[in-house]
Amino acid sequence: MAEQTQYARYPQYAELARQLSGVGAVKRDLGRILPADCSAGSAAVLTLLGRHGDLRMSALAELLAVDMSVTSRHAAHLAERGWIERSPDPADKRSRILRLTPEGTAMLLELSRRSTDLLAERLSDWTEDEVGQLILLMTRLRASFGDCRTTAHRPPPAPPSPPPVPGSEPTTRTPAQAT
Repeated sequence: MAEQTQYARYPQYAELARQLSGVGAVKRDLGRILPADCSAGSAAVLTLLGRHGDLRMSALAELLAVDMSVTSRHAAHLAERGWIERSPDPADKRSRILRLTPEGTAMLLELSRRSTDLLAERLSDWTEDEVGQLILLMTRLRASFGDCRTTAHRPPPAPPSPPPVPGSEPTTRTPAQAT
């Protein structure tokens, strides 16, 4: 019953949540086009290195929002394929700097081509304006959430209190009512 009340209070957000859960299907299709030796995690590492340039392992782990051990496994996998280099950090010899190799850059371009081709195929019946609107709205949605790794969860705003029943006074006041 409380669940139904929540949907009644915020029906558009309940529907948005349902639609966002469908984004998983899009991500799964994008994952299916990856080369056999390039997992989604590996693709994410290549993408971040392509976007940010050379990164320390700790910075990459933070951007991926995963443990250092997971990041280390991804880095080892990519280094074995010659897609990244791991070199000592001059500022801290215990840390490693990750950088794309020319082969890694070529793989990143191939991943981008495959993703672009799939999206162009699946959205072929969309207008350029519709694709532009989706980009704009998704960009705005991401900005509204900010950096999910460092921003504390904010619960939805409390619904407005029902109007008082004429002739009745509350026996206790909440802090919101006292102001």
